[in-house]
Amino acid sequence: MNFLKYTKIYFIFSGILILGSLLCLGLFGLKPSIEFSGGSILEIEYIEERPSNQEIQEQLSGFDLGGIVIQPTGDKGVIIRMKDITEETHQQVIKKLKESKELEQQRYENIGPVIGQELKDKTRTIIAVSLLAIVLYIAFAFRKIQRPIKSWQYGLAALIALGHDVLIPLGVLAVLGEFYGLEISIPIIVALLTILGYSINNTVVVFDRIRENILNPQRGEDFKGIVNISLHQTLTRSINTSLTTLFVLSAIFFFGGETLKYFALALIMGIIAGTYSSLFLASPVLVYWLKRREKI
Repeated sequence: MNFLKYTKIYFIFSGILILGSLLCLGLFGLKPSIEFSGGSILEIEYIEERPSNQEIQEQLSGFDLGGIVIQPTGDKGVIIRMKDITEETHQQVIKKLKESKELEQQRYENIGPVIGQELKDKTRTIIAVSLLAIVLYIAFAFRKIQRPIKSWQYGLAALIALGHDVLIPLGVLAVLGEFYGLEISIPIIVALLTILGYSINNTVVVFDRIRENILNPQRGEDFKGIVNISLHQTLTRSINTSLTTLFVLSAIFFFGGETLKYFALALIMGIIAGTYSSLFLASPVLVYWLKRREKI
């Protein structure tokens, strides 16, 4: 099968997804959680059995606490994250929670916007450093291959695929934030960074097979033929690896509880997008660049 025969379809499909994601991000934006925007954290320990997250949510529904995030800890503990509240509201929340079951307050603190901004800056720095390291690594790893595509072009193609893989989940998260109140929290940022690593791994596997086939003197195909052969050789491996991961993530999404639900969802979307881009976007981009250069 000639995978590169459908290059235009791959590009159009990816372009539609990227434009749709950018449109959603522009219209709705992302809703940051209190780790980034500032807020209050309340940690409590129940004396007896801990109520469900839904019960706690219903108890606090009468207060203006913004987007509440409830995270169980240990056997009987709960961490409640909410918008910045006054001491009076804090005491009212404790009183309301005590109406159903006895509990002890373990911690209460406010995260100011300065800390939130610091976390934002560190997140941007981590992403920028990660992307730069990826390009440098690929350029170094493929330094022996300068024909017909330069080594740095492999790194640039990988970055295009990474942008595709992250933008698609971000677009969906923007829609979920607008209509379901989803907030971008630290676990979701971790999921996005994990997507970068997972996607680049798949892309490098394909690129590495292209490199091996280029250096193999027995291969008489041109660059386009070598890329097509490499896609055939890595297709089954890439799909099987992604499927095994998706099975686990699907179980976490459906049965892992509210805390891990959107973390798993972000990873599911990113891994699907990453598997597609490593096979049908990154490599066809290399062939397209070579074709354009030969025409000039």
